[in-house]
Amino acid sequence: MIRLSTLASVAALTLAAGLGACATLAADPATPVAEAPMTFANDVHSYARPEIARVTNVALDLTADFAAKTLSGTSTLDVQGQAGATEVVLDTRDLNIAAVTDIRGQALRHELGAVDPFLGQSLTVHFAQPLAADETRQIVIRYSTKPTAAALQWLSPSQTAGGQKPYLFSQGQAILTRTWAPTQDSPGIRQTWSARIVAPSDLRVVMSAEHLNERGEPAGPGMSAWRFRMDHRVPPYLIAIGIGDIAFQAIDERTGVFTEPSRLAAAAHELEPTAPMVDAAEALYGPYRWGRYDLLVLPPSFPFGGMENPRLTFATPTIIAGDQSLVSLVAHELAHSWSGNLVTNATWADFWLNEGTTTYFENRIMESIYGRDRALQEQALGWDSLQAELASLPPGDTKLHIDLTGRDPDDGMTDIAYEKGAAFLRTIEQTVGRERFDAWLRGYFDRHAFQPMTDVG
Repeated sequence: MIRLSTLASVAALTLAAGLGACATLAADPATPVAEAPMTFANDVHSYARPEIARVTNVALDLTADFAAKTLSGTSTLDVQGQAGATEVVLDTRDLNIAAVTDIRGQALRHELGAVDPFLGQSLTVHFAQPLAADETRQIVIRYSTKPTAAALQWLSPSQTAGGQKPYLFSQGQAILTRTWAPTQDSPGIRQTWSARIVAPSDLRVVMSAEHLNERGEPAGPGMSAWRFRMDHRVPPYLIAIGIGDIAFQAIDERTGVFTEPSRLAAAAHELEPTAPMVDAAEALYGPYRWGRYDLLVLPPSFPFGGMENPRLTFATPTIIAGDQSLVSLVAHELAHSWSGNLVTNATWADFWLNEGTTTYFENRIMESIYGRDRALQEQALGWDSLQAELASLPPGDTKLHIDLTGRDPDDGMTDIAYEKGAAFLRTIEQTVGRERFDAWLRGYFDRHAFQPMTDVG
């Protein structure tokens, strides 16, 4: 179990040392430019070699085929790197690669590596000429996904609430974006991105980015195209898509809910606390930097609780309880807009930086809205859950920083990251005082915005 006396000592030392965290990327510009030399964390779950060449922008142009259960089209990657770099190494898994070219359509030599059950395959693309200093090179990958792509869930009409139309949603965390978008799929390699998605006209496409044409535009018989843009660099696992019979209702001027039409009224009522939660979060730890905060309530067969995709949280339909009793899920996913999305674990060994900070932040939002008693109740429930988790795990997996070499990063997604991480931060708060801790945490988000972080100095 967690030893509070030990944590108190560590907390004081860690706070004095700036919590032992270090930035591994420069602050995010609106337009990617070549930067000074960087230090990248060693991510054992990516084939990428970003110290040589790294992806800075992803532009997707894909068509959804519900009959075949595939996405097909192109991914255009902006690549920067060391002067003289001759190749870039990408992450893929279960993709059908049809061609790799430069931006002029000239074929580029490339090869796929051996298959690993967790990591998939490396895709090494060789440049026609070495990179020059401060150069951005574009490569175009023509590909299609497989029906079994792990990140994509293709639902039949019977698996939806409406029962009339099919549905698609993605889940990229931890390392599944590589199953539908070839890139450097590491949380420490942040990228801007855009997308043009073609889908049947009777459906609607939503993504975790700014919607550039919310009604779609003609793209051939029975098809429409939707366009999206994310100008902030994000880790690839936060690129997300949903396609289906989807309607929207605003909650206030910057929040709203997407879901199937038959559930829209109930969802909008249930999620009314979202707007004051955003206000409470900003009062605690600074401005919300993503523009809109909307939620997509998924069909009944959605197997997850929630996912903090920027601008568009994906949420389980079980949140619609009728009495707003389960909205702590919203507080949690909203808090990720700071801890996880704004400042991101550089590797999955650092997962507690995302989830422990978010669980702490969630509880502070709940206290702001519903009072201290509600917050303490949820802390107690989390503590009980942590005790059960501690009893079930091998000793090596009860550490905040977990060694996941050769393992599925999902193995680290336990209450150790969530509840033990939050308990650690509460111990620091109790040691130095809430006012000082809040000032530090707000400064942490400001200083390291749009950067990956590690928990080692």
